[in-house]
Amino acid sequence: MGSLSSYPQLAGELFETVQLSRTLEDSKTFVDAIPRGESEAIRKRFEQRRGEPDFDLEAFVSDSFALPEDPVTAADPSRLSMERYIDELWEYLIREPAEEVDGSTLLSVPSRYVVPGGRFRESYYWDTYFTATGLAVTGRLDLIDELAENFAALIDRYGCVPNGNRIYYSSRSNPPMFCHLLDILENERGFEAVRPYLPALCREYEFWMDGRSDVSEDDRAVRRVVHTDDGPLNRYWDDRAAPREESYHEDVALAESTARPDRELFRDVRAACESGWDFSSRWLAGDELATIRTTELLPVDLNALCYALEHNLSRWERARGNLGEADRYARAARRRQQAIDASCWDAEAGFYFDYCWTEERRTDSWSLAAAVPLFCGLATEDQAAAVAAHLEERFLHPGGLVTTLTESGEQWDSPNGWAPLHWMTVVGLRQYGHDELAETIAGRWLDLNRDVFDRSGLMLEKYDVAGGSGVGGGGEYPLQFGFGWTNGVALALPALFY
Repeated sequence: MGSLSSYPQLAGELFETVQLSRTLEDSKTFVDAIPRGESEAIRKRFEQRRGEPDFDLEAFVSDSFALPEDPVTAADPSRLSMERYIDELWEYLIREPAEEVDGSTLLSVPSRYVVPGGRFRESYYWDTYFTATGLAVTGRLDLIDELAENFAALIDRYGCVPNGNRIYYSSRSNPPMFCHLLDILENERGFEAVRPYLPALCREYEFWMDGRSDVSEDDRAVRRVVHTDDGPLNRYWDDRAAPREESYHEDVALAESTARPDRELFRDVRAACESGWDFSSRWLAGDELATIRTTELLPVDLNALCYALEHNLSRWERARGNLGEADRYARAARRRQQAIDASCWDAEAGFYFDYCWTEERRTDSWSLAAAVPLFCGLATEDQAAAVAAHLEERFLHPGGLVTTLTESGEQWDSPNGWAPLHWMTVVGLRQYGHDELAETIAGRWLDLNRDVFDRSGLMLEKYDVAGGSGVGGGGEYPLQFGFGWTNGVALALPALFY
């Protein structure tokens, strides 16, 4: 793979002209297109013709690029149950190994993978784990092994699992869920199924901890690592500080709306995309997206997932006889747990919050990120009970759990609910003995999934859990359907209880 400048759909005058003119309604469509012919020839043809009085940019793009298609369609609910529809959808969402094609932005992977659906035509890191929970229930363990093979291959090549398997995603990752994918394999097949992937998992840990030896009281942050008095914690980051290629128009317009330095703004936008929560009021210093400050925050969910990574690495290194490494990871996990408690746990409120390291205070954003410490097993019994009480009192609605208590118009806020957050919350509550609340949450979420399917024949990316039609909204692109992680969690949740 070359640099971004090697691709006319990612850089240069043609790229900027197409994206800023909104020739294609969705900014992501063009970056996923494949050139029909040599890229340099397309560039030259554009430069020669763009000044012609009758030049039609849309026709030029259509002639010069093969635009992607989205094959998933709605079902007839009178003919298919929700579960049967999900089973049939795998045919469209499971893709054969991706090979490098000249001009394509798709990153190669050696094995089959699963796409979410709609505009999301590639695999996504954290989506893959939640999709796999449903694959496991339906016995597709060989496919889960292939997903792990892809993760390992991407780590070997890029040092991390990129946000998605596109070159324009390769400068950032996603919430680290590889060890949880391996948990599935271990639960089904034992430790030997995990062993081949441990070198890649260790390398992923080094990606997240790159810079830990360089941070100090005087130099607080390096890449994804931030110094605290209780030990290093992590933040989201992106190695590039430029408009996102897949949302170029949106990012340029956002930069024009604020006096903030462009590079600072773009970095914080990209870091929020690494979080998977793109976008949410939890990242904002004010009411507008231009106040986004992701890199100034120590997210409680990210650090809980890093704790789980350290804990699992300790356990698995011990299983393969590397006792020194097992102890090193165990010490790191204990230290992180203490640092999370010191920075993110509010004993008075009885809840976890993100920590703003630049202001040395917790934020006041109530979000479902607080359930991830339960999912990762680092909360105490008392902490879990306090979080559970708030989830029931503040977050629970007729269709499940709202993502935050703020209505901002961003998609990772109220009134939207999301499958991955429901999965982690329900699993976390069950691990601490709050089975009744867990079953209530799961039941309401599944009832909403089924109700929307029975009316529309679709599985949605997100849902409005607070009432009305149940159809989620907000964000910078239209509602998508398919949908990988919704399907996986819809199959996996019932298996927890029956």
